[in-house]
Amino acid sequence: METVKTHVVHGGTLRYLKHDSATTGTPMTLSVFVPAGEGPFPVLIWLSGLTCTEDNFTTKAGAYRAAAEHGVIIVAPDTSPRGEGVADDPAYDLGQGAGFYVDATQAPWAPHFRMETYVTGELIDLIDAQFPTTRTRSVFGHSMGGHGALTLALRRPDLFRSVSAFAPIASPTRCPWGEKAFAAYLGPDRAEWARHDAALLIEGGAAKGVFDDILVDQGDADSFLTDQLKPELLVAAAEKAGQGLTLRMQPGYDHSYFFMASFVDDHVTFHAERLKA
Repeated sequence: METVKTHVVHGGTLRYLKHDSATTGTPMTLSVFVPAGEGPFPVLIWLSGLTCTEDNFTTKAGAYRAAAEHGVIIVAPDTSPRGEGVADDPAYDLGQGAGFYVDATQAPWAPHFRMETYVTGELIDLIDAQFPTTRTRSVFGHSMGGHGALTLALRRPDLFRSVSAFAPIASPTRCPWGEKAFAAYLGPDRAEWARHDAALLIEGGAAKGVFDDILVDQGDADSFLTDQLKPELLVAAAEKAGQGLTLRMQPGYDHSYFFMASFVDDHVTFHAERLKA
């Protein structure tokens, strides 16, 4: 794994890294913050939204002070494979920068777009091998990455202690972003789509009894709230399934990193409490 650059922040070390991924068949980039001290430390994986790289969270979220205080490693991977020979689309919501944290089964995406296996397999193994971790971890994310955090945790509760999200795509089978991406990556079978839909997974009892609470923050001035995000579907599913879920509607906040930076300390604390329990 190649270190591209290093910064000291809040007493810890932030590294931008690059490695050749066996899962995607491409180089993959990420950032890793390690707090001061010998460790070992639990891990918090961040999944970003549409159009983002690892840099958006790293430079804008302001999460490292809380991570340093709580003694938590934060890992932020890119949102998709990239590079020469990797399929793409002119639209911002498909292709590079829009991997949706699924393993594509359809051409031309299938050879490289394997973000579910990358995050839940290769990335976790890489971090545990290269850094002083406790081999325990949690996951959180924003928008498309909130969808990713929720679905990966619900599908693989053996891997994660806790999960939270900012403005997640709650039910991609019922919104334009998700329907477009799932049709492209997974094909026309909506039953396959449902396996990657957080609201439907919760409603079906996925990971029941594993997560005491799922924290979701959502700005009420988010321009995508009504058509794309639909957090009320998460609430309804959780109530039906008996799953603990806390939706905090934040007055006046939009979809940007200004929103996330305002509440990220709460999320780091939420996870730290469960990672160290």
